[in-house]
Amino acid sequence: MADESKLYAETKQVNQFFRRFNGEEDEKGERYYPKDRQYRSPELRQKYLGILFDASNAGIPRDRKIEFARDVISDNDPVFLDFHNKEWFAEVTTLFTLNNQLKEFKLFMALEKDGLGYKWVITRVWSEMFENYMERDTTGIGKFLHPMSHELDFMNLRKAMIDRDSVSQFVKKEYQPDYLTLFLYEIKKGNLTFKTVKEVKFHFFQVKDWYFQISEFNRTGYNTGWLISDLVKVEDRDKDIMRKYIYHEK
Repeated sequence: MADESKLYAETKQVNQFFRRFNGEEDEKGERYYPKDRQYRSPELRQKYLGILFDASNAGIPRDRKIEFARDVISDNDPVFLDFHNKEWFAEVTTLFTLNNQLKEFKLFMALEKDGLGYKWVITRVWSEMFENYMERDTTGIGKFLHPMSHELDFMNLRKAMIDRDSVSQFVKKEYQPDYLTLFLYEIKKGNLTFKTVKEVKFHFFQVKDWYFQISEFNRTGYNTGWLISDLVKVEDRDKDIMRKYIYHEK
């Protein structure tokens, strides 16, 4: 190898990001264990946190990184990432073909306990195609079923169903389309065909009052591999709002 130090600096795997964040490996990727003196030492974690950010991202101020590191490496209550903790998930951007056209779908995936182990499962799906097609119609003059429709045995449903473009006006205000079910239906019908994975990122909510995202950067130099690409100070009570934003939920 022309330059081993670059290889050692790269965070090559997501699991390695966990170990470096927690201070559980040395600079060459050799594991530390609880009996080792350096295992999870604050000094080692401070060193790694300095290189686990995407250095090219000017959108994360230095002061925010320092505050985050201070909260994570707190003497009183240090925070360690847990692979099996439910407060993190993957966002996988994929490409499928539909009627010979490429369509982009975001698959949100989480770890689920299965017997003695775990497995990745799809929890949600989002696509601009689905959103444009399935969104509840709130435009124009509202159409509705008269409150006395029950006395007509709801036969006025016939008129409501004639116009396919306005049929969503007859659903409840809280209507939320289930894109995952629609996605599975289209695959089972043979309309969607998987082509490739375009991008993968991971969202973390495990640190109290913080959210961060990691993405993979393939480039030359030391600052490469799986790195923190977004960092937001958000109180735990507001994290559901952040999740809904990521999921494209309204």
